Amino acid sequence: MPIGEKLYLMSEISGIITLNGQPAAGAKLKRIVSKAYSHSELTDETVTDANGYFSMPAVTQRKFVQKIFPMEFVVPSLIFVTYQGQEYKIWSSTKREPEKNTENRGKPLVVQCELTNEQEGFMVNGSFFTTLCTWGVEIDPPYEFGPPGSGN
Repeated sequence: MPIGEKLYLMSEISGIITLNGQPAAGAKLKRIVSKAYSHSELTDETVTDANGYFSMPAVTQRKFVQKIFPMEFVVPSLIFVTYQGQEYKIWSSTKREPEKNTENRGKPLVVQCELTNEQEGFMVNGSFFTTLCTWGVEIDPPYEFGPPGSGN
């Protein structure tokens, strides 16, 4: 990856937040994204509109430092929603590809988040997600582990 190239720490995300099927108007979202190759993080916030809609821009950084040794791209992110005095963790992921929209196999990330849903864990493009949101993405097939020598 060339020096100065834009790294997408988390792609733009938008969607609808609901509670019991009703729009969560005025819900506060807080996103925390770790910086690549660093021990610091970036935080931003937004509020849903009357229809429960929100939008957050992509979180990016430029790669300026030439690394002598190759480093793996591993960027954790969290999104919390505070609504009616309760906090919900709606998103936890570890992005493993620096390109835009890898969280949705190249398509824009538009989610539906029902606050009463159970958290689900799955992988997309080798990145792990734990979320109560849905976005119609094709998830990676589950890993199958077997006894040594079985080929699994």
